[in-house]
Amino acid sequence: MAELATLWIVRHGESTANVAATHAEASGAELIDLTHRDADVPLSATGEEQARATGRWLAELPDGKRPDVAVVSPYLRAVQTARLALAGTDIPVHRDERLRDRELGILDGLTGHGVRRRYPDEAERRARLGKFYYRPPGGESWTDVALRLRTLLGDLRRDHEGCRVLLFGHDALVLLLRYLVEGLTEEELMAHTRQEVIANCSITEWSADAEERLTLTAFNTVGHLRSRGAEPTREDEINAEPV
Repeated sequence: MAELATLWIVRHGESTANVAATHAEASGAELIDLTHRDADVPLSATGEEQARATGRWLAELPDGKRPDVAVVSPYLRAVQTARLALAGTDIPVHRDERLRDRELGILDGLTGHGVRRRYPDEAERRARLGKFYYRPPGGESWTDVALRLRTLLGDLRRDHEGCRVLLFGHDALVLLLRYLVEGLTEEELMAHTRQEVIANCSITEWSADAEERLTLTAFNTVGHLRSRGAEPTREDEINAEPV
């Protein structure tokens, strides 16, 4: 199959829901204090600064290394991240619903504590099936998201052969792209979910090797934020290696 020259995915900047979820989990609340539906959650002020810093990183790339096209999740936090990061560029931007965040169905807006209190049967079913295959009622499993990403990758390879493609999306998508591009097993993917918190405005990159296969060259890096005037989200500072 035809291959891309470079593929990046940037997770959106810190959102107001990220802030609310961190507070809710820390306080032991059952519900996350949300005022928007998931698709309409905006960036926080910190997230806006992270997106602008990502734009400064993009602007510093050599002409022959910059993205040829950007594809963006339609969710507001990703759209705002892309808009701020790509401001002043002529990179074509397309929205694609296959890059939306994983849908949580009846568990949407609940903390881990809230799921265990309100839906103990679902918590038990998730523990039995495992994170990869568990599908909450009305929501998606990780495999469901992998299926839509698999079709997106096929379209990108067909429509942008030999090009540099920049995606703006969500944390689960970063890990699932590793699963698809690198051919990881379920066990390898789940190990990454236990070991890594995908940082706001982190950069993950694959580049074509001598045999034109995409090879991971950067994963979950946020060093570009502080070096360009923005702070990583507090819980993400562990991933602050430079890129």
